[in-house]
Amino acid sequence: MLKAFQSLLFVPGSRPERFAKALASGADIVVIDLEDAVGPADKESARASALAAMGDTRLGIRVNGVRTRHGLADLWAIGDATIPPPFVMVPMVESAAELEIVHAAFGPQVALLPLIETVRGLRQADAVARAPGVAGIMLGGADFAGELGVEMSWDALYAARAQIVMACASARIASVDVPYLDLDNLDGLATDVARVKAMGFTAKSVVHPKHVPVVHQVMRPTADEVTEAHEAEAVYAAAGEAAVRHNGKMLEAPVMARYRRILELEKLNA
Repeated sequence: MLKAFQSLLFVPGSRPERFAKALASGADIVVIDLEDAVGPADKESARASALAAMGDTRLGIRVNGVRTRHGLADLWAIGDATIPPPFVMVPMVESAAELEIVHAAFGPQVALLPLIETVRGLRQADAVARAPGVAGIMLGGADFAGELGVEMSWDALYAARAQIVMACASARIASVDVPYLDLDNLDGLATDVARVKAMGFTAKSVVHPKHVPVVHQVMRPTADEVTEAHEAEAVYAAAGEAAVRHNGKMLEAPVMARYRRILELEKLNA
């Protein structure tokens, strides 16, 4: 089972000297990328390096598309690995059937994080979210925008973001937003993270370690929110988990679900 996370850092599979640095960045989880970040000539060596690095529960692998030769080779190698990754990111997912095959091959010990990157995939988001083994969905904004023939702007991706959030919320799994690609614009990153958090995304992917602290600062609950959640939990418990007034607000089951999410996220700061 993949633990709760709010930051996901990508590291190229062809740069094994960066794996330890990526883990040291403080990111909740790190994904060794065998797909977009690795050229055809380096696919095999990157795969070997990624599998050799396994052992940390925060470290997983993004395989190549399962409808490609490299992707099938990735799946075969992971299936034979002495230490398999705790989670695998599957790109270009367009149907739940693809994930059913991967899940059957790996079993429940490997969580799946599908990437929805096409219009066809987006139309299957609800089914993908409920496929066996799926722990979360990430929106692949660059490929999605490319298919639409537009820039990867907020307006262009808004509808896709909304559908991903709703599908994930319904299935009670993580929803992961696209990376912010203006690497030196940390203020812009903070604004972007705040907007997707307000939409309901539970995590943000990043491609540079210096983005991790910003994501955590915005995504993590504040000290005041944590204190309020603890107080609400105590009052609600004392009322026998029945609706009760507290600080001028009504506490009831739907409201407590948010407070309990805050308390769960508090553990990430521990």
